[in-house]
Amino acid sequence: MIRVELPTAADTHAFGRRLADLLGAGDLVLLTGPLGAGKTALTQGVGAGLGVLGDITSPTFVIARVHRPDPTGGRGVALVHADAYRLGDASDPRAEIDDLDLDASVDESVTMVEWGEGLVEQLAEAHLRIRIDRRDDDTRVAELEPVGGDWARRLAALG
Repeated sequence: MIRVELPTAADTHAFGRRLADLLGAGDLVLLTGPLGAGKTALTQGVGAGLGVLGDITSPTFVIARVHRPDPTGGRGVALVHADAYRLGDASDPRAEIDDLDLDASVDESVTMVEWGEGLVEQLAEAHLRIRIDRRDDDTRVAELEPVGGDWARRLAALG
């Protein structure tokens, strides 16, 4: 596990840009942490690093958004940003996830799911789990946990 302190929201965004260098098509990233911890800010940084189109905002009310790569400067991979927060109240949240059809795009996109722990791990053989907590002084602490695949090796590059 890697632990990173991020003093500001700008640092969280910048860390997302660095993380994007490690990501490619087929990668699944699960984001957990309390409301306001910085999950979307991190995803915005990843989107900037991947060079995708469109503003990345919290997908809480639309559940999932697809951000296509910028053909003039992107890395050629889309970003799927999903939020399972509202699905916690569903009688069968896994069925709701299935209805999003995320598995149809997971092989060709970087898929980042907020609040998806326990719901979306089956979408990929391996994934990266990131827990973000926010201290009283607004410092964010991100803990990155590799789950299978070559994630541990890739995370070592963040050094």
